Amino acid sequence: MELKHFTRVAESIADQTRQLIKQERQRYLYGGREFETKDDLSPVTQIDQQVEQLIREQLNQAFPSHGILGEEFGAEAQNEEWVWVIDPIDGTKQFIAGVPVYGTLLALCHHGQPVVGIIDIPALDERWVGITGQPSTLNGHPITTRPCLNLAEALMSTSNTEFVLPEHRAGYNHLLKASKWRIYGAACYAYGCLAAGRIDLSVDSGGMREVDYCAMVPIIEGAGGKITDWHGEPLTMYSKSTVVAAGDPRLHAQVLATLSHHGNSQPHLSA
Repeated sequence: MELKHFTRVAESIADQTRQLIKQERQRYLYGGREFETKDDLSPVTQIDQQVEQLIREQLNQAFPSHGILGEEFGAEAQNEEWVWVIDPIDGTKQFIAGVPVYGTLLALCHHGQPVVGIIDIPALDERWVGITGQPSTLNGHPITTRPCLNLAEALMSTSNTEFVLPEHRAGYNHLLKASKWRIYGAACYAYGCLAAGRIDLSVDSGGMREVDYCAMVPIIEGAGGKITDWHGEPLTMYSKSTVVAAGDPRLHAQVLATLSHHGNSQPHLSA
């Protein structure tokens, strides 16, 4: 009941951020290109900051004892039992370019473990919700991943080939060649599509952090998939920059074995 209450509040906040982003999107559609470049060379817009400020204000009001970790304004009481992890616009480059796959990510972690996840795609009015131990939903309808036994049959997504770490390049390139089809640059939307059974595999190395993947964990697991780092370890607030998500746990195990064979050390093959 507690997680359901937390989720209802988070969805109410997502309703507000969706409207805010939609309003700003109209201005960007007709020539607005204002953004700054952060120290890590990624772009940030005023709307990224406004959305995160709105989320933080609402969460602090609703749950004053909870911590917050956000993409734009960092950590606030990060060692609390409950911590919200926020990416106000996952896919800021896509937002600036007008490609409507960007979304707001909200996750709630309990002792660092993601237990609630929301992917909200404002431009498409699509929302994924995951709660640990419950079936995941898309716009309120239960969803499931699809079976895919072999990498050779898999539709694979990946966010940005430029971010792949040098030590991961061999394994990553092999996955690109061995999978049946590839999709690039869909940001958080690709992970939502995986949970809904439209994509089989999502793989990323470098450029990822907790604000990018914590929301995905309850959603993908609640739809029947598996998501870990490249060593097969669960993704938490403290994980690093690699992600392997598969709709079929058997495919996930095959991918980890492939990465291990191509130089990714210390694989963990449990499915």
